[in-house]
Amino acid sequence: MKKDKTPFMLKAVRWIFPRAERIAPTLTHRYFVNLFFTPLRYPTPEKERKAETFSNTFSFEIENKKVQAYTWGDNTRYILVVHGWAGRATQFRRFIKPLLAAGYSVIGFDAPAHGNSEGKRTTIFEFEQVLQSIYELKGEPEAIIAHSFGGGAVLHAAMNGLPVKKLINIASPTIGDEIIRTYLRTINGSPAAAAFFKNFIISTYGKPFDEFTALHFIKHLPYPLELLLIHDTDDKEVVIQHAKALITVYPSARLISTQGLGHTRILKDNAVIEAAVTFITAGASVKKSNTAL
Repeated sequence: MKKDKTPFMLKAVRWIFPRAERIAPTLTHRYFVNLFFTPLRYPTPEKERKAETFSNTFSFEIENKKVQAYTWGDNTRYILVVHGWAGRATQFRRFIKPLLAAGYSVIGFDAPAHGNSEGKRTTIFEFEQVLQSIYELKGEPEAIIAHSFGGGAVLHAAMNGLPVKKLINIASPTIGDEIIRTYLRTINGSPAAAAFFKNFIISTYGKPFDEFTALHFIKHLPYPLELLLIHDTDDKEVVIQHAKALITVYPSARLISTQGLGHTRILKDNAVIEAAVTFITAGASVKKSNTAL
């Protein structure tokens, strides 16, 4: 029997939220907004801890929060890895040795409120500030590999002028309504909570939630970039329709689909890692196609 790794806090929220929503909907919907910007911290597996031990660490501050970052290798050319929501830099541990063998260093970070960094809440704006800080400290990377929310965060920063040569988005969400629906399913929330959230975003930031999604960002890039999308057909957290929607509005991208890897195990798959390294090392010669691994 597969062990349930769902954190106790999330199990509690799933039980409490729909009941509280019936009794005190406005208060519960405000809580939903807070939850949306509060990533869960999952325990770091031992193999990821080992990846930390052979890195050189450095840190910097964003919004008075210490951000922990890691460097593997000493080559001046480097690949930046960007984790997703509730993720960590060391989730890319399987990518490190192949990238080192290809002649690159690897740099990653735990975003605010993630991993070994400080904070309880964060936003896409803080992810952008972290990316800008990495660029200022280490220069421009040769390519970026991003997982899930990290892919949208990179495209948001690119839309605002951060130079990105090559981007590999793995299991990255793009569709605004589907992102909200997925989160609501996670906590057993209702459509009323989604409506409250959308109104909160407009009143707080002056624009709709759809303008904080990858579909919007990629339409407003100030320059073209080489984009590879890798997505699993069995991903239940971020369904493959997200990647297909992005291809529709950015047809120069390439989509590689996998099967049976889900949302996070895809980061450990040898074929996925090989495809990413190949795209980085010979990206200019990779022809656009939709491929299955």
